[in-house]
Order: sequence, then structure tokens, then C-alpha cells
Amino acid sequence: MITEQQLLDFMRETAYKPMTYQELEQHFDIKDAEEFREFLKLLNALEEDGKILLTRTNRYGVPERMDLQRGRLQAHAKGFAFLIPEDREHPDVYIHANDLKSAMNGDTVLVRVTSKGPAGGRLEGEVVRIVKRAVLQVVGVFQSHEAYGFVLPDDKRINRDIFIPKDSFNGAVNGQKVVVRIVSYPEGRAAAEGEVLEVLGHKDDPGVDILSVIRKHQLPEAFPDEVTAEADQAPDAITEEEIVRQGRRDLRDKIIVTIDGEDAKDLDDAVNVERLPNGNYRLGVHIADVGYYVRENSKLDQEAYNRGCSVYLVDRVIPMLPHRLSNGICSLNPQVDRLTLSCEMEFNEHMKVVKHDIFTSVIKTKERMTYTNVRKILEEEDAELLERYKDLVEVFRTMKELALKLRANRMRRGAVDFDFDEAKVIVDNEGKAVDIVKRDRTIAEQIIEEFMLAANETVAEHFHWLKVPFLYRIHEDPDPEKLQNFMAFAANFGHQIKGRGNSIHPRALQTLLEDIEGTKEQTVLSTMMLRSMKQAKYDAESTGHFGLAAEYYSHFTSPIRRYPDLVIHRVIREVLENGGALTDERQEYLTARMPDIAQQSSERERVAVDAERDTEQMKKAEYMLDKVGEEFEGIISSVTSFGIFIELDNTVEGLTRLSALTDDYYHFDEQHMALIGERTSKVFRIGDEVKVRVARVNMEDYTIDFELVDMKQRQRRERTGGSGQGGGFARGEGRGKGREGRDRKGGKDKAGRERKGGREAAGKPKEAGSGGISTTGRTGRGGGNGAGAGSAGSFGFGSGKGGYNSPATGASKRRKKTSASGIFIGGAATPGNDAKPGGEGAGRRKRKNKGGGGGNSTAGFVRKKKK
Repeated sequence: MITEQQLLDFMRETAYKPMTYQELEQHFDIKDAEEFREFLKLLNALEEDGKILLTRTNRYGVPERMDLQRGRLQAHAKGFAFLIPEDREHPDVYIHANDLKSAMNGDTVLVRVTSKGPAGGRLEGEVVRIVKRAVLQVVGVFQSHEAYGFVLPDDKRINRDIFIPKDSFNGAVNGQKVVVRIVSYPEGRAAAEGEVLEVLGHKDDPGVDILSVIRKHQLPEAFPDEVTAEADQAPDAITEEEIVRQGRRDLRDKIIVTIDGEDAKDLDDAVNVERLPNGNYRLGVHIADVGYYVRENSKLDQEAYNRGCSVYLVDRVIPMLPHRLSNGICSLNPQVDRLTLSCEMEFNEHMKVVKHDIFTSVIKTKERMTYTNVRKILEEEDAELLERYKDLVEVFRTMKELALKLRANRMRRGAVDFDFDEAKVIVDNEGKAVDIVKRDRTIAEQIIEEFMLAANETVAEHFHWLKVPFLYRIHEDPDPEKLQNFMAFAANFGHQIKGRGNSIHPRALQTLLEDIEGTKEQTVLSTMMLRSMKQAKYDAESTGHFGLAAEYYSHFTSPIRRYPDLVIHRVIREVLENGGALTDERQEYLTARMPDIAQQSSERERVAVDAERDTEQMKKAEYMLDKVGEEFEGIISSVTSFGIFIELDNTVEGLTRLSALTDDYYHFDEQHMALIGERTSKVFRIGDEVKVRVARVNMEDYTIDFELVDMKQRQRRERTGGSGQGGGFARGEGRGKGREGRDRKGGKDKAGRERKGGREAAGKPKEAGSGGISTTGRTGRGGGNGAGAGSAGSFGFGSGKGGYNSPATGASKRRKKTSASGIFIGGAATPGNDAKPGGEGAGRRKRKNKGGGGGNSTAGFVRKKKK
């Protein structure tokens, strides 16, 4: 039987020329009728998946041999997009709005490169074929126009409204948040058409905002009945017979504890430390053996694969596994027997692992400790807690001793350790934001962070050398161009970084972070460094982790909330139970499966991070609603051609627009990431402290506008226009790259906020460059997947391989006037309309007119449909 890989390898050979199916049949010497039918099915499946193409002469070939690139589309709110190629070595491809066909954000597409910039500059292309649709349904606000309606999508990357025929309203009324199924996709200037599937409630009703995010990202809530039924079969307790039958090592007499946040319920890791007679440390990391209860290919397993990870929103958790497992038999609750996978490591005085063992075990934790109490014991020596946990105090002191030595060793080898502020939004019973509390990274969090990192590295290296199929957490080297630009940027502050391009060792970057600690430029350089890095992800091959300066790294410690951890747990137990190896059949099967699992897990992680970021941004905006007019101290977190982003002490971030800087005319210096006053030479740059007043809060796109306190009016002068290209002398006309307006998707969300990763329940540490769930799976800050449209130089939109900025959309030219849906309604654009290249519609700024010829798209749309 011909396999997919055999066929693709043959077509990728240099000597291959496109063949008909008869020629391929002859080449592979297929004579059996059943085999021929399977071969035709394979050809059809590969063609449907876009992995091979059928030419006009009915010959088959692979896209890359036909100058086509397959990849995922990353759209921008302004209409253009980038192809993120599946071929990691291929740079991103810019796609103009007119060349997208009907493709939307997230779609898998085939793209033809149509032009190449000089000296390896930007590639431009056009969509040739849409292989797989990513957007099947849309969440937005319904607008009724009696005979027809429109839905304004919440996702600004869908920059045209969805037309809803009268018979597809399904009870929706004006102002409600709805879920819409797309019936037909946009073609040319025609809007997409849809039908209302679900009415979530009025957009201002309590709870509808979070529910909208859940539907927008298509996060699963309730578990299917068959999944719940399987989970209900799990036992409430473990029997002695079970332990003996499995041959597990009995660790119930050891002093093992869990250390988590106060509100954590799914406790999947426990630790113990002891000093050995030879002076070495023995560290035990014990992880819930979830794979024992979630069997491969079971309904539970399939659901966990589809979810990929638990999602931690502001007011709720959407778990990967039912609570019956995650909070029950799999949770390492105190004083009860639990089945675990253990990794014991012995460290010498140089913090090298001189001996390690990975085995199945049974434990009984002594205490369920919290970060707060461990911190109070170790740093405050709280008398009450010292008495309460007197049998454990010395254990915690030994843990602190080992953790600090492990961290020092990790820093010496060159791990990059970002330490940004994190906060948790507190909501009331109705889901309204009532407070924002900053989270400190104390010694208690550091203990767990270092212990989990050590276990993850040890497990990864052990199974790498066993050469069994495995999943690794990788973090590729930064893009050389982005790194070079960052080095030039750091040089503006007098800091030199040793190395050049890809030859820079992470130790050089960590040295810089240490040098700038406590300085004024700490924020700016840390932020820009993070933006220059790529996003961590899962892979079937171990290619190393740049941010951790680790040659081998995996995610082993959170199988309750991360599917990759669950997968490698199964591999580990299978290897242990079969004498250290897998059968040839299992080796082949798992080798074929791992790349798919890695890709699915990475994609689901990105969805979780986006959803977590959306809810956090939404609730921070809501929290600031009643703060309009109040004054705060803040720090400039990002500088763009259209204004400055300012972060308050509570981590809330807002924009001061260029037009609000009224004491002078400011130029944007892209190289130094600064706004410079033309007359006063006043400079605004990242890291500067400013005092701001909350001017307005927009709850439609969850943005906050600040104005600087004591800002004087600029002197009148004879200047009439904006310069467009560098930020220029902005008066708010909205021209070129100096456009003031609300261009925050490129500036803040992708540039300023790409550094924020996903938050998990207990708030454990981060993984440098991670796009979401961190090294230990508790807290993480996302690494730069490239910065956004408004960021500096090479910190551009895209995957980071191309190093692009968002292109300038050009000065406001006269063009046909279109609605928010991109439908022609006559007239011409005005300078404030934020014209898009190629006449792709007037953006999403003003949608207040309801019908009629001049304002909304509906009348024009209906006329177009009737032609």
C-alpha cells in the first residue's frame, strides 16, 4: 500500500515532472483493484488538503514545485494579511487586501509569490486557493434594518460586516450580541452572508461580554455526554491491590507537599527535597498520572486533544478534562493516596544532575501549601505559620536553598529571565471588574518554577537519548534581522551586545537584562528584546529552547491542563512497562502521530492565549470606566507614529493620541522609538514616567484614551498638512503612517501587548518567548510573534521570519466611498476616513447611519444582490 509520505517524497524529487494518475499508477506498479481504489482515495484526500495540486492537464504535483506556498493566513484589521508558511525556512508573504480572494484570518491557503523586494526584501503574493476555512462562525453586534440586518464582528480582523437576510434573524433584535454561521464568504466587494445561530443577549447585559469571547474563539464549554460518562467511571480512591499490581514505587512515607495559589483546585504537581549524606540534594517532582485514567483514543482523550489545554479566563476556567478527574482522582489533594509519575534528580554542588530516575509511583502529600504561606514562612518568619508547619519549616528552607542555586546556575548558562509585572482582575458575582491586583513573583513561586524546569529538562533529555517518539517544547533562535535591529536600538542607550545575528548567545541578552535592572531604560529594552524573539511551540523534534538556554526541553508537569504533557506521560509509562523501548509497530505509529499532536497543541494554545488576553483587556477597560477624569502616574510602554501607549501601575494600558500632544508638533523617530517635539525638542520614549488623566473608555473595542496632565496648547503656526510618513506634524487629519486615529491593532495589540502571554490559574512562572502557557504551565508571557503595525523597524507584523512592519496605507486619496462592509454607496472618501489600499472599505470607524443611500452599506448591498 502506497503511503502519503512515499507519494509526497516522490513528487518532491528534483527529477519529478507532474504525472497523471495513470502514470503514477504505472510508476508504483499498482495492479490490485483494491489497492488502486485506495490510491485514488489518497490522491483525492491530498488534493483536497492542498498538499498536492491537479494541473489543467490533469497532472499531479506538489505546491512548492509549482511556486506556491501553503500556510496559515494572519489577517490585519486594515484589510491586508500575511501568509505564515508551513515551511519554517520560508519568509512570510505580504498579501494585499485585493489579493485575498475570499480568504479570512486563520484560513489555510495556497499563495503564489508575485514579487520580491531587492536584496531579500519583502515578498508579496496572492491567494490561489483556500484549502481549509478557519472562520466558520462569527460573534458580533446585530443591527436590524427591518428587511435585512448586519452583524458587526467583534474580531476586528474580520473587517467587513456580515449580511443577514430577514429569514435568518432567528429572533435577534438591534443591539444584541449574536453568533452567526457564515453561509457564503465575501467575494470582491460583496459582504459575507450568514444566519444567526444563537442570541447571547444585549451587548450591555452582565456576563454577555465574556460569553462573547468564548463564542468568538469557539471555546467548548460543556463536555459531551459520552465524555462525562467516561469520566464518571473513574474511581474515587485507589486500592492497595491496584498499587501492587502495577508495581509502583511507594513514596507515601516521604515528606511531599503541593505549593499552589489559594484558588487552585487541580493540583497536578508535588515536590520533596532532602540533603544526602554526600552533601548533594535530592529533588523529587511528582506529577499526577492522568494518562492512567485517560486512555489513548478514548472519548476523554479525543475531547482533550480537541481542547488542547485548559483556558483560564478572568471569571472562569474552561478545563481540558472534566472536574470529576481534574479536581478529583487526578488532583494531588492532601492526605490521600494518588498515582503519580515521578522524576527524582540528584544535584551536586555545581547543580549538575549526577543521577536521575523516572518511574511510576504512589504518593500521599502531607500538606496543601499556598504561595502566600510559604512566602510568609521563608521571608517574614510568621510566628503563627512557623508553629503551624513546624515539621515542614526546615524542608521549605532546604527548598529555597536549592531553588536559588538552580536559578543561579540557569542564569550562568544564559537563560533569559524576563520579569514583567502581572496582575489579576477581580470580578464580582455579576462578572463586573472591581479591582486589579498585581501578582508578585516571590520565593514561593520561584521554588516551583525552578523545580518544574529541572524536571522538564531531565525528562526531555532522557527520552531524547532513548530515541522514542516524544513531544518537545521548542523556542527557535530569534530572527537575525530583528535581533540586529534590537542591538542597534540598545546601542542608542549605550549598551553593546556581544555577538551578531544568530550567533548571539542568550547569555548576552541575559547579561543586558541584568545590566539594565533598575535603570530608566529597563522597561523599554526588556520590551523590545521580547518582541525580537519568536514564539515558543510544541514540536516532535528537539531543536532546543533559546530563551531557557536549554538543549532539551519538554512539558511534563501539567497533564491535567495541557495535552502534550498527557501524551508524553503515556509514552513514558509505555516505555517503562516495556523494558525501556517500544515495539516497532508502536514506534512507527507514534512517530507519525507526534507532528500532528504538536501542531494541534500549538494552535490550541494560541487560541487560549488570545481568549485570555481578550477577556483581560475587556475587564481592564471596564474597571477604568468610572475612573474617567482621574489622574494616574504611568510609564510609556510603547511609542508609535500615531501616539504613545502608557501603562499604569496596575498594568492597565491606554493610548495618548498624537493629536492630544498639543504643546508642540511631534515627529516619530522610528530608529529610536521616540516622539520628538519640533519646537521644544521634547522627547517621549518608552520607559519615561508621565502623569495622565483618563479621557475616555471605549467599551466597543475595549480601549482607553489618556491625556497628559499639564499639556499646554501649541503655538499657532502656518502649517496645513500632516507629513504622513514619520508621524509628521499631526493635527489628527489621519494621513499615511502618521495617521492619528485608532490604529491600535498594529500598535498596541500586536506591538505593545504581544509580550503578554496566557495566564493560568496559580500564577506560576513564565517561559521566555512563550506565546502562552509557560514553562510550568501556570503563568507565561508571550514571546514576540513579531510586533505590530505601529512598532519600530523590524519588529513587524507576521510570524517574525519576515520582519515586516505593517505597510503604510497611504495618504487619504479620493476614491469611491464604501460602507463598513466595503460595499459601494457613492461619494468620495474624506481625509478622516482612513482609506484602505485598493479601496477595501472604510474600515470600522463610523457605522452610525442606519440605511439610506449615504451612510450604511445595506441599501447598496441589496441593490448589488438584485443585479
